[in-house]
Amino acid sequence: MSEESAEEPAQGRRVFLNHLDSYCGRSIGEYLSTCVVGASLESIEDEEEEEEDNSAAEVSSRSKEGVYQIVGTLSKPESSKPSFAEEIYAVSSREELLSHLLECEIVLYNITEDTNQIEEAMWAASALHMEIEHFTRQKLFILISTIMSWAKSKPPDPEDPEVAFTDEDYRRRKAHPNFTDHINAEKLILKLGKASKRKFSTYIVASGHQYGAGEGVLHYFFKRGWLSEPPAIPIFGDGNNFIPTIHILDLAAVLQNVADHRPKSHYILAVDASIHTLQELVKCISKNVGSGRTEKIPTEDAFLSKDLTSLKIFVHGPPGVGKSTIAEQLCKHYKLHHIKSKDVISEAIANLEEIVAPKELATDNVGEEGEGDDGEEEEQGENVEEAQELLDAVKENMEQNAGQLDDEYVTKFMKNKLKSMPCRNQGYVLDGFPETYEQANDLFNFESEDEQGAKSKIPKYDTLITPEFVISLTASDEFLINRIINLPESIVAGTHYTQDQFLKVLNVFRELNTDDKTVLNYFDEIEIHPQFIDVDKLEDPENRFIVKEIIKEIGEPRNYGLTDEEKEELERQAAEECLVKEAQEKAEQERKEAEERAERMANWEEWNKHLEEVKRQEQELLEAQSVPLRNYLMRNVMPMLMQGINECCRIRPDDPVDFLAEYLFKNSPDI
Repeated sequence: MSEESAEEPAQGRRVFLNHLDSYCGRSIGEYLSTCVVGASLESIEDEEEEEEDNSAAEVSSRSKEGVYQIVGTLSKPESSKPSFAEEIYAVSSREELLSHLLECEIVLYNITEDTNQIEEAMWAASALHMEIEHFTRQKLFILISTIMSWAKSKPPDPEDPEVAFTDEDYRRRKAHPNFTDHINAEKLILKLGKASKRKFSTYIVASGHQYGAGEGVLHYFFKRGWLSEPPAIPIFGDGNNFIPTIHILDLAAVLQNVADHRPKSHYILAVDASIHTLQELVKCISKNVGSGRTEKIPTEDAFLSKDLTSLKIFVHGPPGVGKSTIAEQLCKHYKLHHIKSKDVISEAIANLEEIVAPKELATDNVGEEGEGDDGEEEEQGENVEEAQELLDAVKENMEQNAGQLDDEYVTKFMKNKLKSMPCRNQGYVLDGFPETYEQANDLFNFESEDEQGAKSKIPKYDTLITPEFVISLTASDEFLINRIINLPESIVAGTHYTQDQFLKVLNVFRELNTDDKTVLNYFDEIEIHPQFIDVDKLEDPENRFIVKEIIKEIGEPRNYGLTDEEKEELERQAAEECLVKEAQEKAEQERKEAEERAERMANWEEWNKHLEEVKRQEQELLEAQSVPLRNYLMRNVMPMLMQGINECCRIRPDDPVDFLAEYLFKNSPDI
């Protein structure tokens, strides 16, 4: 029975549903958008009579007019609007969201997929409850919760554990520790719906684990069965635990019924009538989708179901090509260990010194302690003696070779490092070592080869420590020299990147890699063919394209790798660094332009001052040079000229200029 009968004809109802782009939201929204309001109230007989009386056109018209109108939000802003949705809300504040909720008659909040929606659902119900006085018609709030809020509940009949729970048992339910927020939300929303049911009614639909229409929680098993890699689908634990499930479309139908019927019970368990164990479900999936094979693995290994295998990489190349930088980026991406011979040697010597250090203290305390385990003391003493002997030999060898260590010891330390548990479990990136065929053969071969292996043309190598991928970085000498020249002094200081030392190291590398037996030949012989990358052609100072090329060759991480959040954070950091770099470059460019402008202005002012000074000096020179001529003219020319002008004014000839010239010529022939 329903709490209220339909007093008005069926018409479209506006339904709010959060996260329309999620698995659950998409399936429920699409289903309800095709449902006629109140259709579930009609009996089968009524439907048959209606089919006889009404034409197909009338039914079609009715279905278009009276369907649920779906509106809501998206979990990802960049997602496109679903075709079934009438409107999508991109809310920026809760006040704006509340205004949209008030426009809807039915509000559905799904908290089975995103725990961040729990707090929002509780707020939405509380905010709507505070607006009850302004409601002109009843509003319906349905919380789609999870069956996990019942996970720790005691069975209704302890003697018969197969007796199922009913809706009336919800007051005795106990949640799994990870789902306490869900049960708190359920309690609050049920409480809010009791105040004024005629205006604001609330329901809880505790959904079983959803499947179908693209799969939800069972997607992992379907994927494993479909790919058949490996062929057996895992069953975690003994597989006898019961899994309450519900088809996603059945869940949508339950929500439709709640919206139409408004049942008396405000807490509804939405689970399939059939009850199956995990083992039964996995076997069914494997039989119909996969190979039909299953395997039981311990429950604690459930999170290790991903293939966690080590990844071993060797980066080879000339000095200055960027091996260490690229190796660091690969280690960061794949979460591997960066292995450099210098660091390994320092670590090995430090470990030897640590073993040897307690020897003096131990000898001082002899006699103070009582009788102990003689076997342990002898074994400890032997280890200390061996460590001391090796440490002395290493230090002596380094003194004889000007701080360098013979290949015998380097290979020994490197092999021990590669056999360590971190390198065996996660993997490593070898940075530049080995450099020769002999070093590679000594490092990767078995410690005790049989005669057949020794005589074989193909070297016998230890797959446990031998790299799977060999990356050879190539570049011309001119490119490498220009790169080293442009390095800051702070980086070059204390390294072999000074001009003279770098050329020597580069020549040694070229000599080692032009023989018939090089380190790359060794890997070719054992069928591990190097990948060559020309750094010179890529013109990639930050090595982004080079690292992408290597990752493309190697593939996805084999361990846990980076999570989506870590990838987003790295991308965000890279974007921020890029923006900061662009801002710095822009600021530097503006500073240079400002300096150039200031310099031009200063030069212009200086030039103007110089020009004024030149003009002044020229004027003074002209004035100084004109004094004798002026005196001569005033003494000899001007008197006669004035007389000629006066005479010209008296006579007023037709051509005054010619008259004046003739006058001066007659009266002063010396001028």
